[in-house]
Amino acid sequence: MIAKLKGLLDSTGIDHAIIDVGGVGYLVGASSRTLAALGAVGEAVTIHTEMLVAADSIRLVGFARAEERDWYRLLTHVQGVGSRVALAILSALEPLELHRAVAMGDKAMIARANGVGPKLAQRIVNELKDKIGAAPVGSPIGAGGVAVLPTGSFAADALSALQNLGFKPYEASTAVASLKPSWVTTPALTRW
Repeated sequence: MIAKLKGLLDSTGIDHAIIDVGGVGYLVGASSRTLAALGAVGEAVTIHTEMLVAADSIRLVGFARAEERDWYRLLTHVQGVGSRVALAILSALEPLELHRAVAMGDKAMIARANGVGPKLAQRIVNELKDKIGAAPVGSPIGAGGVAVLPTGSFAADALSALQNLGFKPYEASTAVASLKPSWVTTPALTRW
């Protein structure tokens, strides 16, 4: 089994890269996010891989981080999610965004990926929710920028209240994350 490659980036295509490892070029399928993270042709790269063995072929799928590879494995164990759909999901969502979407049941966020309709997004949420644990709090939520949720029960209460008012989980997380962290330590709030 090939779990990781270290070598030089020989070339890239729309959905793959060729990694030169000691004179041997490995063709590695990858998400657009992974391809963007590899760098320029000729530079040294390390790519985590998953080896797919079929009756008529052996293929490698590569990831910039081991966390992405782990999500790929989880996704491909969901009925109806093959390699291509899993890579489309990982192209559309960072692992942290995907974790949050699954944990909060936000099927619309997962359905943003090409080839993922509402029914498949719901199946992904249903099958993975118990496997991944609670939604991550206090970490980045968007690829466009970093938003940090304040720690403590006030942030969790605010998040819950917004969701109960009808806000989508991602919208509620973004709203709570945009609050200044100093509101948690305001004396009037800590007396409760």
